[in-house]
Amino acid sequence: MYNQTQDPKHGYSRRRLMQTMAMGAAALTVPGAFAELLQTPRLGEGPFYPDKLPLDTDNDLIRIGDDTTPAIGQITHLTGKILDGRGEPVRNALVEIWQCDANGAYLHSRSSNADTRDSHFQGYGRFLTSSTGSYYFRTIKPVAYPGRTPHIHFKITRSDQHLLTTQMLVKGEQRNERDGLYRRIREEDRRAALLAEFTPVEGSKIDEMDARWDVVLGWTPEDEDHTDDS
Repeated sequence: MYNQTQDPKHGYSRRRLMQTMAMGAAALTVPGAFAELLQTPRLGEGPFYPDKLPLDTDNDLIRIGDDTTPAIGQITHLTGKILDGRGEPVRNALVEIWQCDANGAYLHSRSSNADTRDSHFQGYGRFLTSSTGSYYFRTIKPVAYPGRTPHIHFKITRSDQHLLTTQMLVKGEQRNERDGLYRRIREEDRRAALLAEFTPVEGSKIDEMDARWDVVLGWTPEDEDHTDDS
């Protein structure tokens, strides 16, 4: 059984989570603030959900265990909230993410370029949402994978009930318009619900990025299981 403390293990994680909670607090207190929320579309899990989970499965994908060597890539602080169809926060939801490393290799035995995989990148992480539905990950800005635009996979469960599997894409990425999965969703507003804006962290000396992406549960464009989509 998965057991995780609500507090991230690093000080910067705690600060980032508190910032996320503060940003969403005002909206949660405004009556009807979420009346017109657009629900996040479903996108396939793909073939590269780790076939063997790493020993370290926390929310910091940049460092593995006590290894002091960070992963290659542009460090990104990824925050957001998990909300239900009425806009209420979903607490104690397990948020799992996985993505390829800076070389385009997944943490999976069938990844086509596994021999180039960055051994310092965790590749997978999970986080249990707070009472405000907030989550936080430290990872890298996603890069393109052969045939796909840059993306991060998300799977959300609660009390062993699967709620949503989807993918987050980078807002403004030109390759989005050529991406087969993205183009399957024809409505522009629903496409936009998959996009997260990446902005530079003010004062960072190592070009870190901030990205915020809220997930709204409930609506899916199709119930197809695109298990071959990466």
